[in-house]
Amino acid sequence: QVQLVESGGGLVQAGASLRLSCAASGGTISGKDIAWYRQAPGKQRDLVAAITSGGRTNYRASVKDRFTISRDNAETTVYLQMNSLKPEDTAVYYCKTGTYFTGGFRPEYPDWGQGTQVTVSS
Repeated sequence: QVQLVESGGGLVQAGASLRLSCAASGGTISGKDIAWYRQAPGKQRDLVAAITSGGRTNYRASVKDRFTISRDNAETTVYLQMNSLKPEDTAVYYCKTGTYFTGGFRPEYPDWGQGTQVTVSS
């Protein structure tokens, strides 16, 4: 099982940018669809963005045009570039392998990593 480790979060002011990384260990993410999720305190975990093995991307409406998901050529890391951050983007961000389908994503495994905390102050 490929393990994914999230990093790159932090405390920033509204309007700033962050780039999150999702690094694979014990293998590569070649041939896998990858998604970023986020969970704010007291709220459900939401799908933020997904990228298929072929590079097709999909975003939730509230981050479209501000966030960009990408994968490196070595197929070891997926990134989430977040621009024009807003306080409502504050959450713990997680990445997962799985299967993308129109309008959703099916995680490959049920367990979740520790994620990376993003806090945006107003």
